[in-house]
Amino acid sequence: MRVPVSWLTEHLELGDDVTADTLVEAFVNLGVEVESVERVGEVAGPLVVGRVAEIEELTEFKKPIRYCRVEIGEPDSADDTDGEAYDEATRPADADDEAGDNEAGDDDEVAGGLPKPRTNGIVCGARNFAEGDLVVVALPGATLPGDFTIAERKTYGRISQGMICSAKELGIGDDHSGILVLPPGTASPGDDAREILDLDDTVLELTPTPDRGYALSVRGLARELSCALDVPFGDPARLDVPEPEGEAWPVRVEDPEGCPRFVLRRVTGLDAGAPTPWWIRRRLLLAGMRPISLAVDVTNYVMLELGHPLHAFDTGSLKGDLVVRRAEEGEKLTTLDDAERALDPDDVVIADDTGVISLAGTMGGATTEIGTESTDVLLEAAHWDPAAISRTARRHRLFSEAAKRFERFTDPQLCEAALERAAKLLRRHGDGSIQPGRTVVGEAEPAPAVTMPINLPDRVAGVRYERGVTVGRLTQIGCKVAVDTADDGTTLVHAVPPSWRSDLIQPADLVEEVLRLEGYDSIPSELPPAPAGRGLTEAQRRERAVSRALAEAGYVEALPFPFVSASVWDDFALPADDVRRRTVEVQNPLESDKNRLTTTLLPGLLDAVQRNISRGTRDVSLFHIGQVVLAGDGQVAAPDPGVEGRPADDELAALEAAVPDQPRHVAVVLAGQRLRDGWWGKGETAGWADAIQAARLVAAAAKTELEVEAADALPWHPGRCARLIADGETVGYAGELHPKVLEALELPKRTVAMELNLDGLPLREVRPAPSISAFPPVLLDVALVVDADVPSAQVAAALRDGGGELLEDVALFDLYTGEQVGEGKRSLAYKLRFRAEDRTLTAEEANGARDAAVAAVTERFGATLRS
Repeated sequence: MRVPVSWLTEHLELGDDVTADTLVEAFVNLGVEVESVERVGEVAGPLVVGRVAEIEELTEFKKPIRYCRVEIGEPDSADDTDGEAYDEATRPADADDEAGDNEAGDDDEVAGGLPKPRTNGIVCGARNFAEGDLVVVALPGATLPGDFTIAERKTYGRISQGMICSAKELGIGDDHSGILVLPPGTASPGDDAREILDLDDTVLELTPTPDRGYALSVRGLARELSCALDVPFGDPARLDVPEPEGEAWPVRVEDPEGCPRFVLRRVTGLDAGAPTPWWIRRRLLLAGMRPISLAVDVTNYVMLELGHPLHAFDTGSLKGDLVVRRAEEGEKLTTLDDAERALDPDDVVIADDTGVISLAGTMGGATTEIGTESTDVLLEAAHWDPAAISRTARRHRLFSEAAKRFERFTDPQLCEAALERAAKLLRRHGDGSIQPGRTVVGEAEPAPAVTMPINLPDRVAGVRYERGVTVGRLTQIGCKVAVDTADDGTTLVHAVPPSWRSDLIQPADLVEEVLRLEGYDSIPSELPPAPAGRGLTEAQRRERAVSRALAEAGYVEALPFPFVSASVWDDFALPADDVRRRTVEVQNPLESDKNRLTTTLLPGLLDAVQRNISRGTRDVSLFHIGQVVLAGDGQVAAPDPGVEGRPADDELAALEAAVPDQPRHVAVVLAGQRLRDGWWGKGETAGWADAIQAARLVAAAAKTELEVEAADALPWHPGRCARLIADGETVGYAGELHPKVLEALELPKRTVAMELNLDGLPLREVRPAPSISAFPPVLLDVALVVDADVPSAQVAAALRDGGGELLEDVALFDLYTGEQVGEGKRSLAYKLRFRAEDRTLTAEEANGARDAAVAAVTERFGATLRS
């Protein structure tokens, strides 16, 4: 919210030593975010009020241009402007010739000997002003905000002697749609515009926390400053509200839940052409709002001042009683922004006999809009259900200033005062007549009292506050406070929150207010001592070891979002019944198209690879360790046990049963070259074996071993995929990704990946230590011919089983297919290392162990020794 300092301080008794910087510091200490501090009125040089005497339309150009003759004062006072005097002698000698009918500098006498007003010719493209209007003129030599200097110059075939300014150009608002036109009688031509506009001010842009709706008003912000600076506060809502004499207009509220209170006040005989006084227009401009008409400007002004939005109906457009209800199916409304909106049955609306005329708490309808001839105005102030207004604003993407306040809660007891304030402004500045009737439907129920021990703020903050601080601070924010003593001797505070503080519902809220106003900086910052005997769990140590091992192997850790879209599984070519498609949906996703928690780490990692490659990084090796969410069969929704007390055991059990399984996985992805080309030689492209090696690296860091066997699992290539097994259970897959998956994801060919369930690995505190023998090994090689579909890992396992305790290691070093071994066969060559722990093996012992190992493979797979 943008608010000028002069408006804030109007309701506070401040000393001369209080500056804008003092207020900024106070707001920061209160927890109100200060977005910006803007100094208004940074204009140097001559800035005067002018009256438009004549407008010439220049039609020979592509866009509409006007040449205006503007009176800027009498000849004897024109040089007495604030800043550098503008001398007629500074004009070019041929200015009159080139400017056409430019009377500036002509005879200073008219018939009768009266002095002729001094006029300047100014070229302007705006069209929102007419002859006779008062405008603000920056004369040559003036410098506007943004270091924009005004000079006399020739443009569009005319000499322009200054500039007619908009509110934005003067730094008093964001409206740049037209020229700033002053109300009649505000000033005379030649007057110093700085004094008329009251430019010496500062605008603060503030962002209160969402639970403090009252702070979206001058009233609320001034009250906060009163508490922070300990100065008296004059409440602008403290008005004399007379008792009503009948109804202002008949109303029927059919939805009391959506509209607990509805109040109307009527003003008749309003001067439709009455201008909005400058002091109201100025404050609206500084607050970032565009002045429109007196009735609309007054409702906006009261909203900014008191924090309660109002709406004005053209009474002559109303037909029959007003009805507050929910919208009906198929109803539509054209709102004030000329957009036709299809209404939802959840929308709260105001209707008359013709149908819906207003979208409650959000925006009015075009049929009852206040127009230039509206003299009979029906003012409405209501208290709407914040949740209903919030849903309506988001459903229609209509985040109006009114909706912004209603969804944060408005003061239900403020309706009458806000209407009275608006009605009196219309009577004062528009000659309106306030009708004696006032319609009031619904009552403002007082908030329930909140009870807490008087020393609870001291205990929470760890600070012993002075006696009376708690009661004083709660009274300061508007609470009605009573103190008594409990049976156990504890002193209790009973605080009834004010009507504008819906956020005070429990003792913690009262504690926060005391601590906030006393200053968070008064609370000592001390870290509690860490209890002894605690540290990382074995699972945490394992995860760190895995992360360190992958980083040392050259992988870069990535942290992708854990959210995916449902279409990603189609890119992965997963069948319809694949369990990975069974995802948990997020109700409030960060991105609407990625609204599901992922069941695998690969989508996020592959997206990171694709992003890197699109930015020119061709060789990528990434890893990520994170949770996945696996929704099981028959996943049930979590119950809502409420917050009144501790959930019962059966409720806790139901909550735990509703939580899906969330194991931690580790995944790697490689694309491009594993070893780069260089002067040392040719590089190596990453392949499926690198993905398997990454899995073995993870297993080694986790103090376990993996078995690897061929597999066929999407999204991997069916002939280049390996199943990873630990203690007989499948814990993951590794290999080259399927070509169709790579094409769908726009990834390079031969991209490989590995994903492994880290929680599925056995958790061991100590890795089994290998036995070490001091005796020499015996190295023997064997080449076995087996069927081509027999996995090499199973052949190696058979060799280990047959070789017994003497076989220390088996390593595959060659694979051959061709005519020498026959069709459908392949030769697997292994290095066998034999060793005994207590002696040097003889040749006979080593050969016997080798023959036993070969016999085991022959028996199991029909292998033959290759000669």
